Amino acid sequence: MQKTRGVPESATLRAFAVLEYIVRAELPLSLDELTQQCGLPKPTVYRILGLLLQGGLLQREPSGKRYAVASRLADAALELLMHSPLRARRHAILVRLVDQIGETCNFTMLDGDHAVYLDRVETSSPVRLLMEAGSRVPLHCTASGKLFLSQLAEKTVHELLGPGPFKRYTERTITEPGTLARELKKIRGEGVGRDVGEYLEGSVCLAVPVVDAKGRVCATVAVHGPAPRMTLKRGREFLPALRQAALEMSETLVADTPAEARATGRKKLKSVP
Repeated sequence: MQKTRGVPESATLRAFAVLEYIVRAELPLSLDELTQQCGLPKPTVYRILGLLLQGGLLQREPSGKRYAVASRLADAALELLMHSPLRARRHAILVRLVDQIGETCNFTMLDGDHAVYLDRVETSSPVRLLMEAGSRVPLHCTASGKLFLSQLAEKTVHELLGPGPFKRYTERTITEPGTLARELKKIRGEGVGRDVGEYLEGSVCLAVPVVDAKGRVCATVAVHGPAPRMTLKRGREFLPALRQAALEMSETLVADTPAEARATGRKKLKSVP
């Protein structure tokens, strides 16, 4: 059998190759796009996609024409990050950050329609907000969640959140789509997510982006604190330290990527807002 543009002959490895193309793509891919990129016959790619859909590893977009990563695979990726050999290095970055600024900090990633705390280091202060690593929080009313949303197309935000009104957690929660859209525009321009009592009463949080090897926002570093000890003004004083920690986190992600992506990634790391 003739090999197809570097794609393995093994059926299992072919399926993995198709899956890898989808995982690495910046946008969901169609059957025709996958066929062209993989170099496999269209019926073969279609059959592989069917198996991956059946296994819960992929999902179709609402249009039914494009394929994206499903929650089962995303959850596995999060577990891998939480238990990767570089976890200790990332945890050490958070420990240094908390020692420096004196407030609780976390490392957060997008997980479907929620944000999840991959790691979290608590302040030594007796007055603090207790949430464990692995906790999932909503997107529309948290600093990290809104920062993730600010990087997405309006259509994708609508698919994640629905038409609104959004769930209210406190009196400050933004529940109207138009108001949230204006908030996301501000966050996108500033490059800093913020939450002043929108999810938890009496809490203040700021988040900055962590980018991957392609320069895309894939995670956040955030600081939390209780009011009145923590204010937006005080939080902004922490931004240089937060951004430095985010840069160090980005370097650990670049270290996990193939060599061909690293050069591009490192160039973009320095341009993070």
